[in-house]
Amino acid sequence: MNYEFMITGTPLPPCMPLPKAALRLPVSNTAKVMYARLLDEILTRGTEDCNGILFVRFPVTKLAAALSRSPQTCKRSLNELEQAGMIMRVRQRIGEASHIYILLPKEDTDHE
Repeated sequence: MNYEFMITGTPLPPCMPLPKAALRLPVSNTAKVMYARLLDEILTRGTEDCNGILFVRFPVTKLAAALSRSPQTCKRSLNELEQAGMIMRVRQRIGEASHIYILLPKEDTDHE
């Protein structure tokens, strides 16, 4: 891979979003990167449920490949994100990927 310095007007390569508030949340860095990847996925390929809320289907094996992590590490990170209230998984029938809803952290108005 080639690298170059940034100058004014340099276009950014494709990037994934990560809310600043997510940086302060008590989850591992792997979980934060996963959150950014899930958020990117929902913004580009999200599906609306019957209430108009976006969700994504991202099987653990495909998520593991996308993040270059093991499926076990991805399962742990998904659990971290769910316990922290950053995602909500809705299980589907056997053999179907869960629906993953992304919850957005609100910025703290008490901090600078």
